[in-house]
Amino acid sequence: MEEKIPYRFVLSEDQMPKQWYNLRADMKELPPPLLNPETLQPITKEELYPMFCKELAHQELDTTTRYFDIPEEVLDIYKVYRPSPLMRAYNLEKALGTPAKIYYKYEGNNTSGSHKLNSAVAQAYYAKQQGLSSLTTETGAGQWGTALSEACGYFGIPLTVYMVKGSAAQKPYRKILIQTFGADVVESPSMTTEAGRKILAEMPNTTGSLGCAISEAVEKARTSENSKYVLGSVLNQVLLHQSIIGLEAKKAMELLDEQPDIIIGCAGGGSNIGGLIAPFMKEKIEGKTNTRFIAVEPASCPSLTRGKYAYDFCDTGRITPLAKMYTLGCDFIPSANHAGGLRYHGMSPIISKLYDDGYIEAISVEQTRVFEAATLFSRVETILPAPESSHAIRAAIDVALECKKTGESKTILFCLTGSGFFDMSAYDSFLNKTMSDYIPSDEDLQKGFAKLPKV
Repeated sequence: MEEKIPYRFVLSEDQMPKQWYNLRADMKELPPPLLNPETLQPITKEELYPMFCKELAHQELDTTTRYFDIPEEVLDIYKVYRPSPLMRAYNLEKALGTPAKIYYKYEGNNTSGSHKLNSAVAQAYYAKQQGLSSLTTETGAGQWGTALSEACGYFGIPLTVYMVKGSAAQKPYRKILIQTFGADVVESPSMTTEAGRKILAEMPNTTGSLGCAISEAVEKARTSENSKYVLGSVLNQVLLHQSIIGLEAKKAMELLDEQPDIIIGCAGGGSNIGGLIAPFMKEKIEGKTNTRFIAVEPASCPSLTRGKYAYDFCDTGRITPLAKMYTLGCDFIPSANHAGGLRYHGMSPIISKLYDDGYIEAISVEQTRVFEAATLFSRVETILPAPESSHAIRAAIDVALECKKTGESKTILFCLTGSGFFDMSAYDSFLNKTMSDYIPSDEDLQKGFAKLPKV
């Protein structure tokens, strides 16, 4: 009976998945392949080796292996903070007066404060196994940089993090936390790389973007001995590692005898929504369910809802492979007043393909509406959500209120990707009514579309 469903349900350690799930093995049509930027031909594993660890390059291109065993050393770290809880938002339901049932998978119960640690641990492990001397990466709002610094600190791997300059200014304590785990932080764009110097010469007052930071991190890896670059979202390998979120959520809901009607995730590069929906999407592709999947992105960086489905570079410096994705153009830089993450110019090729094929819906929301949802959620559910997560909360609230109007009792599941303790300046801006919304005009976006590669 419903009253027996707890507020907080956690799988036992023995019930935690021991394999990652590769959704591409069950997709009816695969995402178009990554292209070598020099030849414009599908890229090979060997061509990815200068950038990625060998095992990660293999995972990136593998479209047939359905399940990958999670290494024991990775499982040992996962067990410190996983399985993560599946929460029933009874108090939010009551506050909304909705007949809908709202569940959320909470990924903030680790020091990094987000789901990003799931892939960071895996990537650091493979780097250690390959005997690498160092790693480089980028970070926007700071969750990925924190998670990877935590993982690299555990495995004893030196790490350089290029942090988007605007985010570093908004979240100085994120920078300090990254440094606490032993990583070096460089605000991007910087004068330490050729890519950074070029970007600053063209845009001296820029607050930076993930595309800029990626260019610098890739260059740093390529010019450092025995070093590789790692990415925290977008890539197939990352969505593979994050599938543990969805696998745990699906198992928990089955044990509770629940089936979600609507699954919601915030969407920036696609890592959390890709991980959350993977096992549920398998059933929809197979025709076993008719679940709605909703991707929620910021109105200030609307790659799915207003972007072009085209091949584009993954970085501003145009040195990475080309991916076919929904993109705003690799030069796109979100407004400086954008408070959260979800600021990447493109979307995961897997998520882009599912959206283009009609399996996923997408909406964009203004940040003031996002923080309205965040403050309500924090007051009734006693968890301070990250701004990124709050995009999913906003959509879950709106769907629940629609259920209130229609009287339908839908079951909603969303991913609460992390906590918001490093986002207090953004909360302060909202509470003091100094926060504003910025929505790029069609003219603004057309500038990026005009520079898309001719592929």
